[in-house]
Amino acid sequence: MGRRSDAREQMLTSAVLLFRERGVDATSLGDVIAHARAPRGSIYHHFPGGKAQLAQEATRRAGTLMGSMISGSLAQGDPAATLRLVVDLFREQLAATDFRAGCPVAAAALEGGDTPEARHVAGEAFTAWEQTIASALWQHGLDMDRARSVAAMALSAIEGALLLAKAKRSTEPLDAVATELTAWVATLTGESSRPQGNSHEPLPR
Repeated sequence: MGRRSDAREQMLTSAVLLFRERGVDATSLGDVIAHARAPRGSIYHHFPGGKAQLAQEATRRAGTLMGSMISGSLAQGDPAATLRLVVDLFREQLAATDFRAGCPVAAAALEGGDTPEARHVAGEAFTAWEQTIASALWQHGLDMDRARSVAAMALSAIEGALLLAKAKRSTEPLDAVATELTAWVATLTGESSRPQGNSHEPLPR
């Protein structure tokens, strides 16, 4: 049972890595099997829904991992530092893959014509990241509507900079976003008034 679980986990990990470098449409099940060094045909044992199921679960895995990193960093209390951490992660991945690696969640959103379920999961992941960042900004004094807007703009800037960095084969777009975005968010959280209520009140939905 343990070996079966390990094989399934390895195929998910391989799918995430391949999707972020090649995209969903350009990654075949054979590619995933080869990368994971799994027995041919085993993928349908673990993913009876085929590529659609694999893409959906891999996208959810990638979204959850990034979401956990964002939440863990925000728990330290600095939204600007968290955004810089996300940028740094993407920058490191680009350097390690000769500018091939993008965001695996974005890969499902941009492509996945044959895997609409994965595109839906990608939307859920982006929404969850935005909500997590917005809640932290609210805790630091922004009105919730403004916090949601800033969170959406921050993620849009980072994802857009990653796309530009891949196309230009340069980390310059990410460097610029890291500088300007984090300075902007630091200013917003530093100059805003304290949130209404106290820290024991539930966050607005």
